[in-house]
Amino acid sequence: MNTDPRSALAALIAALERHYEAAAASRGDDDPALDSATERLATAFDTYDDALFDAYDVATPLIVFDDDDDDDDDDDDFDDLDDFDEDDDDDDDDYDDEDYEDDGDEDSAR
Repeated sequence: MNTDPRSALAALIAALERHYEAAAASRGDDDPALDSATERLATAFDTYDDALFDAYDVATPLIVFDDDDDDDDDDDDFDDLDDFDEDDDDDDDDYDDEDYEDDGDEDSAR
């Protein structure tokens, strides 16, 4: 089903306006009106992105993240850091005390 990119853009702009209004009127994190506006905004963006690609083979430079995906990605980031730290520890074993010269007087270098 092909959607006209211009009408999808108009729907996206309207969804952005509704999301802004819901955010401005929100009284907290658990506001159902804001949650609904957020879902509608994500759907409108996806529709626009698909319509733009179908019509012109162009994608927007934006990505919509789901809350579920965000939690999984955080764990992966820390796993990568652990791998990096293990590599650094291996390099420390290559240095001996003889590689460093000691003047005997640390204040003389200042």
